[in-house]
Amino acid sequence: MTTNSTPRPTRDAHSHLPPVSTPLTTSFPPDARARDVIEGVDLTGRRAVVTGGASGLGAETVRALAAAGAEVTVATRRVESAEPLLAELSAAGAPGRVHARALDLADLASVHAFVNAWRDPLDILVANAGIMALPTRTLSTRGWEMQLATNYLGHFALALGLHPALRDAGWARIVVVSSGAHRGAPFDFGDPHFERRPYDPWAAYGQSKTADVLFTVGARRWTADGITANALNPGYILTGLQRHVDDDTMRAFGVMDEQGNVRPLPYYKTAEQGAATSVLLATSPLLDGVTGRYFEDNAEARTVRTGEEDPGGVAEHALDPDAADRLWEFASNALRGD
Repeated sequence: MTTNSTPRPTRDAHSHLPPVSTPLTTSFPPDARARDVIEGVDLTGRRAVVTGGASGLGAETVRALAAAGAEVTVATRRVESAEPLLAELSAAGAPGRVHARALDLADLASVHAFVNAWRDPLDILVANAGIMALPTRTLSTRGWEMQLATNYLGHFALALGLHPALRDAGWARIVVVSSGAHRGAPFDFGDPHFERRPYDPWAAYGQSKTADVLFTVGARRWTADGITANALNPGYILTGLQRHVDDDTMRAFGVMDEQGNVRPLPYYKTAEQGAATSVLLATSPLLDGVTGRYFEDNAEARTVRTGEEDPGGVAEHALDPDAADRLWEFASNALRGD
């Protein structure tokens, strides 16, 4: 997306990524807010879809995009859950129109219904919705492990279905919310749904987030259509994402006391700070033509090797183009029922 003074780039079938050796940096600090990174950006006439946009990071992303003039669709399982946000933005006189549509990412029929109802070019798709650490192995109606179904396969189906609308926008962006949990979980092509290996909530979550990053790498095939895709880690934030995490684990993380009170640690971000990197990737002119990369704290993350213990960064296995192409084929076959 561009400011008023920056023209929208034209398509270039021969455009390439900037060299990996020159990571993209910005002037925004790690604690910048969504409103900070979008300041000066005019999204009038642009359309955006934010999955999981009724609460948490998604709601903050919607607020920022609407404040910049975008027409925003909140894609959520329960449309009524978005009513407080819609009422808030209407009362505040947000420049951009905001409305909600039903979308259950774990249900392909719901994804197809959302796609089939879409009629306009689409400038921004923010794949924000997700579930984390389901305590027991749960399957979708298609027999997919539920975290993989919701966090990755549903978003893959949505992006694939909306590809014509993204292409028709002339220059569109896909933003995928991943997690630092991807570092410990390469994608297991031999047993992605935990049919044979013991189910582990965090391994399943981490695998789904590795898949999210690999999707953005695989989306390089859409660059000639004027579509870029980048992933991000929003940081540590307390939102509804933790609803499946038991109290003992929350206490072990240090964010719950013995009385059950939840409190963020000093390095945790607010939801608006956590949404900043999503909004940066969706709107900043600095991201024009940039695709297949992973960001955190409002800058491109360093690549880390297996075994490194320092926090942050993106694992090599999540940027592997061969794995990305293999995963794209895996997901395409899954959607066809192969």
